[in-house]
Amino acid sequence: MTRRFITEGEGLPQWAAPLSHAVVVNNICYISGQLSVDESGQYLSGTAREEAERSFANFFAAVAAAGFAKSDVVFVDIAFIDLADVNEVNALFGEYFSAGQRPARTIYQAAALPFGGKVKVMGVAIQETA
Repeated sequence: MTRRFITEGEGLPQWAAPLSHAVVVNNICYISGQLSVDESGQYLSGTAREEAERSFANFFAAVAAAGFAKSDVVFVDIAFIDLADVNEVNALFGEYFSAGQRPARTIYQAAALPFGGKVKVMGVAIQETA
């Protein structure tokens, strides 16, 4: 079994916390929860859609840094502070993932997110093996 720990890459925020943005085990990539933070690790407050856009940008940067493609994403987990924001983020999700190729997904309301964030995105990507 091979493992790679993705701690840096183009477009990925620098974290003060001791974590990996993603961990690759063989052909599976586990992407850590991504928030609306810039490359310096500074939280960027905004609307739920704005925060989701930045969270997804960080999510896809982690996917790419691990050597995977957006089309390899098979599962996405989205935490909201307010489920009333689901429709805004649903529209964004539809823009990122084509019909017929959308990953499985869970959504839920969290009591709190780091930095007072509104949205957190994490997930799993799998590359097919020959």
